[in-house]
Amino acid sequence: MEKKVLIVEDETDIREAIAEAVTDAGFSVTIATNGAEGLELALSEKPDLILLDLKMPIMDGHEALEKLRQDPWGRNAKVIILTSMDDVKNVAAAHTGDIKDYIIKVHNSLDEIVKKVRMTIHSE
Repeated sequence: MEKKVLIVEDETDIREAIAEAVTDAGFSVTIATNGAEGLELALSEKPDLILLDLKMPIMDGHEALEKLRQDPWGRNAKVIILTSMDDVKNVAAAHTGDIKDYIIKVHNSLDEIVKKVRMTIHSE
């Protein structure tokens, strides 16, 4: 059975590149362009993994993660934070939401992102 990955990212070029790489790696991909849409899709689709950007319009990633964790299913959902920010405050804030990993977009190639997706989905 194909594993489902939800990509929540507001920047079109980044979202499409990651979606293509993850799809090519054999995963089923759903995309959302902001935190509110991402939260709604996460709770309705229940993906195996959520790649969540932090800085987005409407609802940012921190708020989406906080709301996700209030849901019985969402409490244990696997989340990898995707961000362009590598400052300590954001890393720490994201980790309080019990995330699986943290990907700084500029420091990771698509191959590395796919590798992290694979490792996280197949870890317990």
